[in-house]
Amino acid sequence: MPNLNAPQQQAVNTIEGPVLIIAGAGSGKTRVITHRIAAMLDAGIAQSAILALTFTNKAAREMETRIKGIASRKLQHLTICTFHAFGVKVLREEIETLGYRKNFSIYDEGDRNQRVKDVLRECKLPSETADVYAMGQLLSKIKTGLMAWEDVAIPKYKDVYEEYNRGLKLFNAVDFDDLLALPLKIFAEFPETLERYRNRYRYIMIDEFQDTSFIQYRLMRLLAQRTDSAQPANICVVGDDDQSIYSWRGANYENIARFERDFPGTVEIKLEQNYRSTTTILEAANGVISNNTNRKEKRLWSGNGGGKPIELFYPPNDSAEADFVAEEIKRIRFQEHLRLDDFGVLLRTNSMMQAFEEAFLENNIPYTVSGGTSFFQRKEIKDVLSYLRVVGNLDDDVNLLRIINTPRRGLGDAVVEKLGKIAGTRHCSIWDAMETLRNAPDALFASEMGRADIQEFMSLVEKYRSEMLGKARLSQKVRQLVDEIDYWSYLVTEFSKNEKLARWKFGNIDRLIEAIHTWEADPDNFDPTLYPYLNRISLISQNDGEDGDKGKVNLMTIHAAKGLEFPVVFIAGAEDGVIPHARSLEEGGDIEEERRLFYVAITRARDKLFITSCQQRQRRRSTIKCSPSPFLAEIPSHLVEIHSPVQKTLEEKEAEASQSFAEMKKRFSRAKNS
Repeated sequence: MPNLNAPQQQAVNTIEGPVLIIAGAGSGKTRVITHRIAAMLDAGIAQSAILALTFTNKAAREMETRIKGIASRKLQHLTICTFHAFGVKVLREEIETLGYRKNFSIYDEGDRNQRVKDVLRECKLPSETADVYAMGQLLSKIKTGLMAWEDVAIPKYKDVYEEYNRGLKLFNAVDFDDLLALPLKIFAEFPETLERYRNRYRYIMIDEFQDTSFIQYRLMRLLAQRTDSAQPANICVVGDDDQSIYSWRGANYENIARFERDFPGTVEIKLEQNYRSTTTILEAANGVISNNTNRKEKRLWSGNGGGKPIELFYPPNDSAEADFVAEEIKRIRFQEHLRLDDFGVLLRTNSMMQAFEEAFLENNIPYTVSGGTSFFQRKEIKDVLSYLRVVGNLDDDVNLLRIINTPRRGLGDAVVEKLGKIAGTRHCSIWDAMETLRNAPDALFASEMGRADIQEFMSLVEKYRSEMLGKARLSQKVRQLVDEIDYWSYLVTEFSKNEKLARWKFGNIDRLIEAIHTWEADPDNFDPTLYPYLNRISLISQNDGEDGDKGKVNLMTIHAAKGLEFPVVFIAGAEDGVIPHARSLEEGGDIEEERRLFYVAITRARDKLFITSCQQRQRRRSTIKCSPSPFLAEIPSHLVEIHSPVQKTLEEKEAEASQSFAEMKKRFSRAKNS
């Protein structure tokens, strides 16, 4: 196969048996995975026998697109998806064995937190004094096996956990952890089902294996292992323990060691040639990460040449640090004719971003911040999606309560309280409670409840349930629903002093409907109906933010930068207590994980790397003295030079001013016309 180096070629050709591919940063692992799957297809392995799992929908889409380009065939029977999407697939086929119905809803984090609040109230633990987020995290850790009840100090929390799960089942809903926990439960309790899936997926590949949690590992191991020892476990995992930076969300790089123990005879292949960065940047990264002891030995190398030295700058404070970065972006962009999105500014925490945003605004530098509010988490979008979720599942209490009085229709707090009491007494859903009130004799019907309002709301839901379930033209019907509930008037009323904001929010709904239309029109979409769409949206909103804006500087945390690369990278805040982060270490963190995080930051750079370390920094209205990160001393000294300010010529200053003015004028014109 052309254009593959020897280890890559070995990885592509080794199809049978367990394979561990240690893929260093920038070593072309996605290319190897896609060529490996194409090689399987060329060898006559059926598409339906291949399961490829990754961590984001974006990565799955990219992988599928690349394989289509290589294999030149349709891939409607090939399963390439995230772990959670695979869990949905299993549950859609098998969840009835656990007593659920197939049209279950998937709760996102916001839905889960609302359910936790309700359960705390039911268990007489007031949500006002409890940390709902922390409780949600506790329930998640119990469900995914990261914590046992013996480690929980408050026994009452077990009641919360049991009531929370009982309610989910009552409402025919699952949370995101259930997408892994319930398939595992099905496979454990129904061996014949597990065997059927083992026979179906005879070749398994997992990308970013160092990011797998223990529950994901258990699920993978169950699927891959064979009851007949004569049959090989055709399982290939691809990862890099040096890039394991997500322990706080359950990732466990030790799964690599577990894999070698659980699958004897594993073939290990190392991809060490980096196609991204200069030799200078890779030697710096190697110098840092070699100080970790608990790792697979590897040394990245590059054929891209030596490259420019790493520039280290010690600004007096965080304001000067941000000004320096802004000025350097303007200078380099002018001198080297780069685009703004060629620059990545990486920070350890979100709390450091304000100074950079202010500096970029002051210097008229367009930028985009990762980790902002996801499109699917915006209120107006969640409102519309909640209507669709209730249409799909009448027993979805969380989403029903979100829309029961949005827009306002006379079903306020008094109604909700009454419905809650009926639902609690009868152990039924809110919808069933509404049914009870709708059918109650007049003499028993409380006048303030507004029978007509309940009837109108239920008729609306039933109407669109009849029109949407299993039927085409979903986007058109969503538009009709938005118009029928008059959501535009609701926005105008809510934002009576800011009609521009109301228009922006309604424009987001237009974007949502257009996106549904695009999804429906995709020729590879064989079921453009409501339930598949709701499953897709739940997975997208959990896994991915929006694609980064083009033509803007990328301002992001190091965690958010993983998997990305930029010609020019600035790592800001390289100070002791920031990276390694003091709080992370105090909370039982690992100095080696902090070093891996710094390593990931370094290896995002292709051509040029700047690192800044402030002499003092503002923190909670006080100024603290800072000392450089100990990781800086681990970079070989011959690769680093201390930055000295560059004196600009008059011509450069005038050209930058002219360019800046032109961009301001262009943005002003766009804003005026919007």
